[in-house]
This record gives sequence, structure tokens and C-alpha cells, in this order.
Amino acid sequence: ADILYYYNLLSYIAFLVEPFTSLLGLPPEASLAIISGMFLNLYAAVAFAAPLDMDAQQWTILAIFLGVCHSLVVEGVIMKKIGISNRYSYTLRILGGLFIAYTATFIPTSLYTSSISTSEFSQETYTSIYDLLASSLYNASLLTLKIILLITLLIFMMDYIKQSKYVQNSAKNVSKGFSLFAGLILGITYGAGILIKETNSLKKRDLFFITTFLMICHAIIEDTLLFVIFGADLTIIIMVRLIWGITLAYLLTEIYTRRSGFN
Repeated sequence: ADILYYYNLLSYIAFLVEPFTSLLGLPPEASLAIISGMFLNLYAAVAFAAPLDMDAQQWTILAIFLGVCHSLVVEGVIMKKIGISNRYSYTLRILGGLFIAYTATFIPTSLYTSSISTSEFSQETYTSIYDLLASSLYNASLLTLKIILLITLLIFMMDYIKQSKYVQNSAKNVSKGFSLFAGLILGITYGAGILIKETNSLKKRDLFFITTFLMICHAIIEDTLLFVIFGADLTIIIMVRLIWGITLAYLLTEIYTRRSGFN
């Protein structure tokens, strides 16, 4: 990801998403932010979007789309590990992200408010590719350590909770609830360890519902606040993603249950 950003390689394919910027009411220059968020991460997307003169509505719509459709390669691998095909996860997140963000364009402009004053965002720059690789190795090692500590703590917490008699009698319900909680708060990347561990014991229907919901609505705090800093509307982002996450998860689960016959 850092190498792609360093050499600005994604700018060569940004034109592919330019037609969608007008559909979403975003400036054409936002196409590079969108493509960076889809293939890299939200921080890269914000780095490209920060210089653009966007209002609260535009920041909110961008946040909704990228909240659903970001880090596709990394999180697609995690979904594949859980048991969801790449074709389904990519299709759901790209088309679902566009559809959900488009519905937000119908919300009256007067309802969009910026709860936090905008801030400047500075992307780290490197003098050479070697400096970039060294920094990437350090950051990756630090991130890995944080994830290991976080997931270890959560697993210990989960195992402790499961020791109670009440929980043992409803272990599957606890696994479903904890999987949703981990994905909703931590996200797919940070919550991967919990999701992989807990979803192994779930029925196919429950697994399909949880993963579909989380692909639409995950990391609801961190991802949202990153855009709120620049003027996006906190309430609209959360409500739109929650409502559509529940709605699409329910509808798609019903469709696939009837077609596939799993339970």
C-alpha cells in the first residue's frame, strides 16, 4: 500500500470511478480518494480528500461509501478465511457502498451538520523508497503487536465470560453477539481474530447474516470519526450504515436461505 501511494500508481486508474463521483455529488478530484480507499485504506483516502473544498454533505457521503467499501484486498482475505467468497464480498461492498451512499444524497442538505471543525491532514512523506520501506516495516510491526495484544485480551475476556453457567447454555447466541460486537466496534481487520474464532461454531445462516451486516457496517467509531474531523455528519453516517446494514443483511439472508436451503 505504501509503495502504491509513494509512486502515485493509483492515479492511473482513478478515471474508472470518476463517473460515480457525479452520481454521488462529489467533485471529480475525489476519484483518487475513492480509489485509494478501496485498494489501500481510509487514511490514504483522507490524504487525497483533505485538500478538496468539500462541504458537510460531501464529506458525509464520501465517508458512507468508503466506510462500506475500503481495504477490499485485505478485508476480502479475512472474509475468505471466515467462509465468504471474494466474489460476494467485493460485489456487496462495491455495489452496496454505491447504493447506500447514493441514498444519502436524497437527505436534505439542511440536515447535514459539521459537529467538529475541520482540520488539516498531513500525509507522511519520504525522501527515498528505502526510507519508506523502513517506515513501513516499523509501522507494520507496531500494528501487528497492537493487534496481537488487543485480540489476546479480547479472547481472554470472551473465554472468561463463557465460563458462566448461563452463557454455556446459550454459547451460540453469545458467539453471534460477540462477533457482531467485535466487528461493529473493532472492524474487520482489527476484529479478524475474534471473527475467525467465534464464527467457526455458527450456523451458515447466522454466519451469512453477520458477515453481510459487518461488510456494510463495521468499525463504526474509528472510521466515522476519521471523517467527522473534516466536517462529516456523525449522526447521519452511523444511522445510514446501521439501517442499511440491518436491512440488507436481513433481505440477502432471506434470499440466500430460500435459494440455498441452509439454516
